[in-house]
Amino acid sequence: MTVHQQLDSGELSELERRYRLERERRVRPDGAAQYRTADAEFGYYAADPYTTGPDEREPRRDTVDVAVIGGGFGGILAGAHLRSRGVESIRIVEKGGDFGGTWYWNRYPGIHCDIESHVYLPMLDETGYVPEWKYAPGDEIRRHAVRIARHADLYADALFSTAVTALTWDEASETWIVATDRGDAFRATYVITATGTLTDPKLPGIPGIEAFKGHTFHTSRWDYGYTGGTPEGGMTGLAGKRVGIVGTGATAVQAVPMLAEDAAHLYVFQRTPSTVDVRANRRTTAQDVGADREGWARRRRENYLRIVSGEHTEQDLVADRWTESAGLLEKLLPSFRRHGDREAFEAGYETADAAKMNELRARVDRIVTDPETAHKLKPWYRYACKRPTFSDLYYPAFNRDDVTLVDTADTHGIERVTEDGVVVGGIRYALDCLIFATGFDVGASGIHSGRLPVRGRGGVGLLDRWARRGPRTLHGFTSNGFPNLIQLGSLQNASSVNFTHILDEQARHAAALVAAAEAADALVEPSTETEDAWLATLTEGAPDHEWFHAECTPGYYNREGRGRPNGPTAYPHGAVAFHELLARWREESLGEVLRGRADSARGTGDRPSGGRSTPGGCR
Repeated sequence: MTVHQQLDSGELSELERRYRLERERRVRPDGAAQYRTADAEFGYYAADPYTTGPDEREPRRDTVDVAVIGGGFGGILAGAHLRSRGVESIRIVEKGGDFGGTWYWNRYPGIHCDIESHVYLPMLDETGYVPEWKYAPGDEIRRHAVRIARHADLYADALFSTAVTALTWDEASETWIVATDRGDAFRATYVITATGTLTDPKLPGIPGIEAFKGHTFHTSRWDYGYTGGTPEGGMTGLAGKRVGIVGTGATAVQAVPMLAEDAAHLYVFQRTPSTVDVRANRRTTAQDVGADREGWARRRRENYLRIVSGEHTEQDLVADRWTESAGLLEKLLPSFRRHGDREAFEAGYETADAAKMNELRARVDRIVTDPETAHKLKPWYRYACKRPTFSDLYYPAFNRDDVTLVDTADTHGIERVTEDGVVVGGIRYALDCLIFATGFDVGASGIHSGRLPVRGRGGVGLLDRWARRGPRTLHGFTSNGFPNLIQLGSLQNASSVNFTHILDEQARHAAALVAAAEAADALVEPSTETEDAWLATLTEGAPDHEWFHAECTPGYYNREGRGRPNGPTAYPHGAVAFHELLARWREESLGEVLRGRADSARGTGDRPSGGRSTPGGCR
């Protein structure tokens, strides 16, 4: 069945009934509280296995022009765009041992990006690089992050294996004091935060999890010292081992086929099956993507963004399952698709959604030979309820005699962990190794979770300021009371399935704010009235998707079945429109966030080697 075939009202009603039944099997009363963060007693799950440890160095007490918190693509792109504007004194602080962010941490076997590499990897035009695969493996992506960092000369003053512990505005010097877990307390005229949403691993709060005496780790901290091999496989350390993996999301869909090849027996513990569509990965050439033409990557990336944002295009340059099903993303990524008669729109949406999901369920039946296993692997929810995944190897893995799918829906997950295994439905599964593919504390960056306290004017905390009326920003970047603090992320701006494109536009905007402030000898800080106007813009025309997510199977998209957060969280008309809005604002209204400096306010302390910035950049 294709998305173009029609379903009658009886079929739609039966699907809705089945979706509701399957949802209720999985909703837990503790919601998101079922998870534990990888800190305190579980800190070893978050330890960095990819470096021998931080290099010895003296704590920094100097002053830089711009401190960038986070060395993933957001931080790297911020540094690159700042550098292009002549800023010399840039310090990126990263808790990992190198640049890469989520691609530094995630090196599990089989790791690839789900977005086509020619639109996912930023700055291809600038670096002259053409990806080798349509969907790049993780190591190629990580190496490209390093390529951009070297291209922009960001290594010279970077601080790795270092976590920022506090940001404090000093009114006298009009600088931020940046404190870290390495004893640093340096100053920065501007701070750009790019702490990401896929860095803090989470664990299920399973009783007895600390009692397991076998080997265990989180997929974002893969222990190749134990498994052997590389992300390409060859995990000889798993020979003769009984391995369990908890979770069947995007990570497990890629890791399970590799584990199935090398473990003596693999047990896959599933609460909710993912949708798993066709991958069809292949090697590519420059000719395949038109890389012989100047600006090829930007054109391809803009074309992709327009399609997944519901905008009109004459041609689909990427032509994959994301763009084919783009219309079904509207419940997740608001766009201009909502026009005309709402009832007709919703009816058409439901029909297309049901047809697509029937297609995906039929794929399970075509591939998985055991009827009972196939039944458990079928996803019963709407397409935008969970993150779509793509693989040509995942379903065939369950045709192996040495792979067992253990469905935990009726027990609300694994019941308990013992010293040598796990228990589900009263049955104990003996294990030598237990791997958690349970994802991240999505959306909870250090600042928004409170783990990185930020204190602005008068010592007021950012979260304290937001406690009564909710987050308050202009375009998601800046907030009143917190001068020269620029936040990258998905709060109160726009998002897309290709988040590196979003980050590149955000980094470009952040660099423009810094450049404008320097040219005007001013601080970047919106007024409360400007914040009010932006919040009103977010509210006006915002779609009512609360009902949709309330009916979804529990997951991180809907706060484990509790529904989407209340209040304005995203620009309601999509990423393309948002980027156009930002460009107009920079041309016409950027001056409204610039405030004069105090005459006596200047940074203190020594600047790092490299001297002062060139004209037009930071002082």
